Amino acid sequence: MAAQVETYQFQAETKQLLDIMIHSLYTTKDIFLRELISNASDALDRLGFESLTKPELTEEDATKEVLLEADAAARTLTISDSGIGMSRDEVIENIGTIAKSGTRDLREKIREGASASVLEELIGQFGVGFYSAFMVADRVTLLTRRAGEQRATRWESTGDGQYTISDADKPTRGTSITLHLKPVDHESGIEDYTDRWTISRIVKRYSDFVNYPIVFKYEHDEVERDEEGKPMEGAEPQHVVDDVLLNSMKPLWTRPASEVTEEEYTEFYKHISHDFSDPLYHFAARAEGLLEYQALIFFPSKAPFDLFYHGYEAGLRLYAKGVLIMEQCHDLLPHYLRFAKGLVDSENLPLNISRQMLQQDRQIAQIRKWLTKKSLDALQYLFEKEPEKYLELWKQFGRALKEGAATDFDNKDRLVSLLMFESSHDAEKLTTLKDYVTRMPAEQTEIFYLTGESRAVVENSPQLEAFKAKSYEILYLVDTIDELLVQALTEFEGKKLKSAGKGTVQLGNEEERAQVEEELKKEQEDSAGLLQSIQQHLDQYLKEVRLTNRLTNSPVCLVGAEMDFSPQMERLLQMGGGDRPKQKRIMELNPRHDIVVKMRERYQKDNADAKLGKYAALLYGYALLAEGSDLPDPPHFNRLLAELLSDGLTTNQ
Repeated sequence: MAAQVETYQFQAETKQLLDIMIHSLYTTKDIFLRELISNASDALDRLGFESLTKPELTEEDATKEVLLEADAAARTLTISDSGIGMSRDEVIENIGTIAKSGTRDLREKIREGASASVLEELIGQFGVGFYSAFMVADRVTLLTRRAGEQRATRWESTGDGQYTISDADKPTRGTSITLHLKPVDHESGIEDYTDRWTISRIVKRYSDFVNYPIVFKYEHDEVERDEEGKPMEGAEPQHVVDDVLLNSMKPLWTRPASEVTEEEYTEFYKHISHDFSDPLYHFAARAEGLLEYQALIFFPSKAPFDLFYHGYEAGLRLYAKGVLIMEQCHDLLPHYLRFAKGLVDSENLPLNISRQMLQQDRQIAQIRKWLTKKSLDALQYLFEKEPEKYLELWKQFGRALKEGAATDFDNKDRLVSLLMFESSHDAEKLTTLKDYVTRMPAEQTEIFYLTGESRAVVENSPQLEAFKAKSYEILYLVDTIDELLVQALTEFEGKKLKSAGKGTVQLGNEEERAQVEEELKKEQEDSAGLLQSIQQHLDQYLKEVRLTNRLTNSPVCLVGAEMDFSPQMERLLQMGGGDRPKQKRIMELNPRHDIVVKMRERYQKDNADAKLGKYAALLYGYALLAEGSDLPDPPHFNRLLAELLSDGLTTNQ
């Protein structure tokens, strides 16, 4: 009785991804083989890893290898492995949908109809893996059986929006993927992928370092030969199948660096990371003695979509004596270096070490310490010797390094020296804290900054007017992590970091400060009644109303006390949920602004004038909008504005 065939529709975004692959964004179609061999290698790794705790999974007598079989007449190429295999549910989950956590941006870009070049970059970062087969195949058939199970599953699709699944028979564990190849088309980059030499060339270029044998089944006719190697007279050609080993299998990290080319490093990175982009930088580390280990670490050129999502799965591959014992070991590097890819191979670790044992293992702790130092050494090298490359890295991973400066107290000073910020000094170039300090005027004693959601908002904040008038540089801290950073980074080279939006402003030399303080004190006394009136009208929002020297052009701004949350931090906390009460702010008025002067005159004529309360509400709304905050009651603000505009027009008639 024939197996029942069920038809499923691809997830909408998966179908569009397939369409993109079928219509071939990539000029180098050969990479499909690299991706499928890499998947096969991963399946063999996973089998080895799972068999450490479930030895029964490897009871079958199956050689751990990747097998390539070509049929020129049928135009097929089959890639097989004896790895972990997949269950029926795993096939649906892994092949039928884009289920990876970091693909939200990819889905959104597909829905928005992004350009081909944008999608190519996005897909390259995402890693298309299995789907790359459709670049060279009209139809793909997958046959798989999970280790430890008896039932196999057949999956098949032409990439037209649907796929079929049925139960099948397969004598051994693992997966076989048969590509029904498109016609050879050299102009479109489609080679003859049934040709032995074509396959051999691709494997040698992209997958030579794979730890398992990549074997090509070479079918050909052979005539028996004599001792001199000449065909024997009258001998009939015999059809033979030779197993041809295509890769050297020597782990890249065990070879001397002088024997490894940059191209080999690049292809190895793509093999372990499934990233289509070249790595930005790589380095090797080795320790000998009581604790021996080798490491090969890569810094990617582009950040994964989900790097800053809570569920991002980080970690280096961990090997013991060349055997993979953990695919993603989170304990080998601190969390802020989670963007690093690569591996560690140690001679001292047991093969069956558990995740819990790893967390308590002193050897792992020592490797982590050394590897963190080596990683920071590499970042320092890029910073000092290859600044353009470091700037590329910073644009992708700077937020992660700021996390480190805020959390890794052992390496805080090293990390702080690597930090870069936007500032008022240069609209195009980033600055370091060290460079900021060298530009400080002699009388400036503090490093000033302002946090906010974007440069545009922060740069135009009225809170910065007095600083700009004195030509004091301001750091624009517009990453969400900056709010955490400034809590941990309170000073640099003896200079205190101070928010330009908190506390009072003391600018200039001692004589200038004393003069401003005296003038403000007198004006504060003259305006005491008005300030108290405004406080009474806005008491639910404000804890203080005062005059300031912070403003030069604007009539008003809102600031916080030294220990208050910034508006940006308060918004982030509210987004996180909870019933945290909204903190009251401090309203600062410019005593020389015409609006404030006229309000003071109006108060002195009639301290019960009802319009003073309306002006106060408008000033509060003005200050909120100026800093990018939301109005508490937009309709009320609009009514007041319309009313006062109407009064002004009527008065002027």
